[in-house]
Amino acid sequence: MADLLEWPKKDKRRLLHVVYRVGDLERTIKFYTECFGMKLLRQRDVPEEKYANAFLGFGPEESHFVVELTYNYGVTSYDIGDGFGHFAIATQDIYKLVEHIRAKGGNITREPGPVKGGTTVIAFVKDPDGYTFGLIQRPVIRDPFCQVMLRVGDLERSIKFYEKALGLQVLRKVDKPDYKYTIAMLGYGEEHETTVLELTYNYGVTEYSKGNAYAQIAIGTDDVYKSAEVVNQVIQEVGGTITRQPGPIPGLNTKVTSFLDPDGWKTVLVDNVDFLKELK
Repeated sequence: MADLLEWPKKDKRRLLHVVYRVGDLERTIKFYTECFGMKLLRQRDVPEEKYANAFLGFGPEESHFVVELTYNYGVTSYDIGDGFGHFAIATQDIYKLVEHIRAKGGNITREPGPVKGGTTVIAFVKDPDGYTFGLIQRPVIRDPFCQVMLRVGDLERSIKFYEKALGLQVLRKVDKPDYKYTIAMLGYGEEHETTVLELTYNYGVTEYSKGNAYAQIAIGTDDVYKSAEVVNQVIQEVGGTITRQPGPIPGLNTKVTSFLDPDGWKTVLVDNVDFLKELK
């Protein structure tokens, strides 16, 4: 048991992509490429299952975190809910980027300026489907797509889950009693060098609506089966649900397992070798 729980720390893990649904694939691709500077990496249409996907990011999927957009035929809008927070993009000149997005017709919901109680300069924009993107000014950037923020009802419970089940490390924790919230940044490397999961706890709020727009985060692993065993053990201790037992996806043969954390947020673990084969 103890050896099994050590596995996530030894495993070669990386946040691969985040999956969410959009109402008009071409519109979103146009917005992300023109406003944010993302590149369209690959696209596929699956008419027999009535959906299409597009993968976009700031670099190749082998080394960068990307978004996987899903368009379901005939569905033009989704409920984002109040649990999903935002995605974040780092930039060396936030004022220039905001003006560029504004010129392209983007919806700026917070003008650039220091974060409350701090010095980091941020701004917020909304994409055509209503997803919020935070913009963060940083002097040095490895991968501009730097954060996925989700709200949770019990921060310590969530930290325990993600540390033990997924081997994520708490990189930074900030409590803001004046504004009644606490955040924790979790990742597989230094915050300025990797994409991180930001968990936010708002004082006294224990549940959020998930909506049907945001889907899941995908994380790479060297052993889907062993990783699933760990997750199963942690779920018994902290809470959560296995939603897909480990094994290959029919027709694709990529080995995956998926589960919900104690708040109902979904993660998919993907075999590293199979994932690279998919990209060829």
